[in-house]
Amino acid sequence: MANLTDEIKKRRTFAIISHPDAGKTTLTEKLLLFGGAIHVAGAVKSNKIKKTATSDWMEIEKQRGISVATSVMGFEYEGYKINILDTPGHQDFAEDTFRTLTAVDSVIIVIDCAKGVEQQTRRLMEVCRMRNTPVIIFVNKLDREGRDPFDILDELESELKISVRPLSWPINMGAKFKGVYNIYEHNLSLFKPDKQHVTERMDIKDINDHEIDEVVGHDDAQKLRDDIELIDGVYPQFDELEYLDGKVAPVFFGSALNTFGVKELLDCFIRIAPSPQPTQAVERVVEPGESKFTGFVFKIQANMDPNHRSCIAFVKVCSGVFHRNQYYYHVRSDKQMRFTAPTAFMAQKKEIIDEVYPGDVVGLPDNGVFKIGDTLTEGEKIHFKGLPSFSPEMFKYIENTDPMKTKQLNKGIEQLMDEGVAQLFVNQFNNRKIIGTVGQLQFEVIQYRLLHEYGASCRWEPIHLYKACWIESDDDEALEAFKHRKHQFMALDREGRDVFLADSSYVLSMAQQDFPKIHFHFTSEF
Repeated sequence: MANLTDEIKKRRTFAIISHPDAGKTTLTEKLLLFGGAIHVAGAVKSNKIKKTATSDWMEIEKQRGISVATSVMGFEYEGYKINILDTPGHQDFAEDTFRTLTAVDSVIIVIDCAKGVEQQTRRLMEVCRMRNTPVIIFVNKLDREGRDPFDILDELESELKISVRPLSWPINMGAKFKGVYNIYEHNLSLFKPDKQHVTERMDIKDINDHEIDEVVGHDDAQKLRDDIELIDGVYPQFDELEYLDGKVAPVFFGSALNTFGVKELLDCFIRIAPSPQPTQAVERVVEPGESKFTGFVFKIQANMDPNHRSCIAFVKVCSGVFHRNQYYYHVRSDKQMRFTAPTAFMAQKKEIIDEVYPGDVVGLPDNGVFKIGDTLTEGEKIHFKGLPSFSPEMFKYIENTDPMKTKQLNKGIEQLMDEGVAQLFVNQFNNRKIIGTVGQLQFEVIQYRLLHEYGASCRWEPIHLYKACWIESDDDEALEAFKHRKHQFMALDREGRDVFLADSSYVLSMAQQDFPKIHFHFTSEF
């Protein structure tokens, strides 16, 4: 099947990650602009342009100018099929981002040149390091005053704990910003602030060419030559294999808002970034070139289309080809299923497709059959691992404010919990519903979406809890004794598993001491 091999080689599936406001969604827009997927890029914050960013389609995202859900976009560029997963930068949605990183082959990290490496970027980089995911860094916002590029490189190395190698270099920044020299391809791009059009570039065979002096001035040209000489002296030559092993990160400079330095990034990316890689399942390693289809659900999104209340399960294809209307085996439920309308995405615009190749993401209509982490195969029983739910850090009781809308509220809670945005626990003592999240913003998002997407209004009531932990034991008597003693603090999760709701770290550590036969887990994967 040469065909399958060719299709795999053409695929590039990656996530764009960063701290909020570093310009991640803007960069996504500009990559889509080059791919011809959109013709006018929407500024995420500008009030003048009424068109909002393509990847932020949820109503609440348009109002706040932040991304709260990972969106998937595919486009063609120079013979390659590129799949971008734009992730939320806000730390309250970190869990969505961690899961997305299990479905990509490489990552682009966006850094604000004035702020440098921020907290959230560090945490995301840890996940990349854990999985040896190859990383490219884009230093953004050079049209604003920022820090010295050499200082930024030092900070990237010390904060992200990875070696770096600049493949492009800026000529000044802020008001004096004149352009970027592409070290990888030896050409110079001159900067003109323009949000819609691509700037002109000059091909230069040699950095000592006098043409450079004419276009940027003698002093700046000389400084550029000194900088490049210094870079070549300090940083080893760029080695593709080290990049693919996740040991070295190429660095590009530019301004996403002004579509500047983005093409250099994209051109280099399609050449060096990995095509779809083997996926580790619990039972064995799955190679993308295998003839039989396998894939896993890494995300569930409710209400992609508000008119139909539909849920979509995002499935990453790991091997083989997914065909429309063919029966596939759903491992967890032990059932065969057929999908008549699998979709490919361009943010929320979607089209029905007949076949999907490894590395691609396919959307399957979900009427409650999928959970995050589910595996689909052609009959083989395998399980893809590494899609954890973390123990939540914030808890509130959710109360219905309109008894006439109980059904809508329950349906809304169920669908939103399927997305994995938050977790639902039912207290066994008083049967009240408790929602647990990783951050405060999620409560607002849930309340907003319940009202606007399901017509159900709710209110939050405070509850003082420190942590939710999943408990299990080989000794049934010990488990019963624990549940009896702690009956006011016992809850069930949606799978019907026992969860202990500890109201302080002291209570939790005492429980761990008093009940040595009970195992306490802080992620749902055990």
